[in-house]
Amino acid sequence: MSPSGYTEDALVEQPAIALLAELGWSPYNAYHEFDHGPSSLGRETRAEVVLKTRLREALLRLNPDAPVEAIHGAIEELTRDRSRMSMVAANREIYALLKNGVRIPVPDPEDDGQTVEVVRVIDWDEPANNDFLLCSQLWVTGEMHTRRADLVGFVNGLPLLFVELKAAHVRLETAYTNNLRDYKDTIPHLFWPNALIILSNGSQSRVGSITAGWEHFAEWKKVGSEDEAGRVSLETMLRGVCEPARFLDLVENFTLFQEVPGGLIKLTAKNHQVLGVNNAIAALRSMREGHHDGGRLGVFWHTQGSGKSVSMIFFAQKVQRKLPGNWTFVVVTDRQELDDQIYRNFVSTGVVTEGRAQAESSGHLRQLLREDHRYVFTLIHKFRTEPGEVHPVLSERDDIIVMTDEAHRSQYDTLALSMRTALPNAGFLAFTGTPLIVGEERTRQVFGDYVSVYDFRQSVVDGATVPLYYENRIPQLQLTNANLNEDMARLLEAAELDEAQEARLEREFAREYHLITRDDRLEAVAKDIVAHFTGRGFQGKAMVICIDKATAIRMYDKVWRHWAEEIAVLQAQRTTARMDTLEDLDARISRMQETDMAVVVSQGQNEIGDLAAKGLDIRPHRKRMVEQDLETKFKDPEDPFRLVFVCAMWMTGFDVPSCSTLYLDKPMRNHTLMQTIARANRVYPGKVSGLIVDYCGVFRNLEQALAIYGAGQGGDSPVEDKAALGAALR
Repeated sequence: MSPSGYTEDALVEQPAIALLAELGWSPYNAYHEFDHGPSSLGRETRAEVVLKTRLREALLRLNPDAPVEAIHGAIEELTRDRSRMSMVAANREIYALLKNGVRIPVPDPEDDGQTVEVVRVIDWDEPANNDFLLCSQLWVTGEMHTRRADLVGFVNGLPLLFVELKAAHVRLETAYTNNLRDYKDTIPHLFWPNALIILSNGSQSRVGSITAGWEHFAEWKKVGSEDEAGRVSLETMLRGVCEPARFLDLVENFTLFQEVPGGLIKLTAKNHQVLGVNNAIAALRSMREGHHDGGRLGVFWHTQGSGKSVSMIFFAQKVQRKLPGNWTFVVVTDRQELDDQIYRNFVSTGVVTEGRAQAESSGHLRQLLREDHRYVFTLIHKFRTEPGEVHPVLSERDDIIVMTDEAHRSQYDTLALSMRTALPNAGFLAFTGTPLIVGEERTRQVFGDYVSVYDFRQSVVDGATVPLYYENRIPQLQLTNANLNEDMARLLEAAELDEAQEARLEREFAREYHLITRDDRLEAVAKDIVAHFTGRGFQGKAMVICIDKATAIRMYDKVWRHWAEEIAVLQAQRTTARMDTLEDLDARISRMQETDMAVVVSQGQNEIGDLAAKGLDIRPHRKRMVEQDLETKFKDPEDPFRLVFVCAMWMTGFDVPSCSTLYLDKPMRNHTLMQTIARANRVYPGKVSGLIVDYCGVFRNLEQALAIYGAGQGGDSPVEDKAALGAALR
């Protein structure tokens, strides 16, 4: 036991050390490491963060046939000074060496040339072959500062685990804001090899990566199974994350580096992603062992916004590393922007490196599937055939996995069966953000039952998504939903209406369509949007969802006009305002003046003429859509483009964490409604909830819609009435 006064809190630290020792880490108190001359850990100075003696012993043990110069070369490469790189770039470089081994050129005695020796750094398959050392109270010196870390976990001499502990009465967030931030500034080299960071005050614990903001540090509530009750405790965290086999699984298979507009970030999996992906891997192993179930790997239901597309990448990566086979992954979606989004996700994480992996036509898809590619991305429609024609068999390989996104939409019925015919021995895994509805038996026929479930309620409770609230506005203008023909909702559910469908909507649902698009009604909605948008608490981005393109443009025009009027009103108020309110008033005026808005709708034939006939000019809007990267601007929280008018674009697979408000003025139901409202549930600093403002009475029947989902799993509503917030405040 260390002298009193320097340990963070014996009530937290000592039990943590005891449990980690029980799990297989060798504990060592390093407080007095240099007290008697040379370091008892073999470090030359406190500035060294790699325990070279242990690293050398591990490398010799794991590479018994490697020449000694290769071992020396590997140690040099692992401990090289990387201070000129950003911390995350240094971390990515070392991670690649850990994962794939260090390639060292050595002389080849047979032909006087050189050969490359790959030196293994970690035995990923047999955890017991590695050296797990847990140092408490480790002094580390940076360029100008010395700091003492609570717990550092070394694997084969490399500091892969960092644990910051606080006393039980201290707010956990201070471990991040006060301590971790300071360590990263003062002793950054300790984090170059880091794999995981745990913050705990004993009662609360969170885990994250070196680039994660506080809001992305996550709890770990379940150790080995989704069926566990789940509890927040330091014990659950340490058993679930630090038990050696689990720790190595997380480091090897659940770590990604992603290029995003702000630079490079490091992603480590959340608890639900690890459990879900490992369930899917178990289903695949079972299929490979002959328990075939017709290639049905199951349905992976993780609620919108909880990292489903990243789970797809984790799954594919782990299959390639852990299961023998020359794997091909066919990623299937049913919308072009979804296909582009998922493809970009795979490319930005460095997983897809070969060119032309997206199928451009049915013929191109057939060619790609007959060739040998690691990844193929396609729209489901490319599996179509001529009437009466049976889809040809494209490959009889059994190491093809088809991963589909939102596989329950109507388009999948016949096309999914064509997919089965084309790839008779493939495994089929469906990823969805919404549960299967009663009657979606076709989805089960192709994909099987749930392999993993992470529903709305769990996601909000865990902080993986923020809670959603809705409020009905200007009810005197609301349609009585009883009149809103079910067929109209079904037609709208196809979301991306083409010209023919838009014409049909106006023709067949003339009365309802007229009610929704009546000029005085749109005028009142536009005025209300301006009042609501400018009066919100958290000033996040917002989307206005309209029934069709014409209405989106009309609404844009009306909102702009009311916007200018509101600025004029505020400027008039300035002249009589008291000094103490002037600053606030000026800030509101300034924010309104700089705010940018735009219409984003899909292109269509004859759109200029058709919309001109309705008195609307789409050309300036189309010019912006073509000439500017509006998607990147809207995703950038600092960009003044804050309000977008859409009818179908950007409503699925479109992640904008800073978006906090949706103005719904379009009849919706079922999956389309669920996917749309999830645009507002992403986690973002300062954002505690998302708000859905309903102008169309959509939520009047929400309970009824959710009752359908209840049969899938837990009928919890993904949104609550905003009145619940008021009650909670009181």
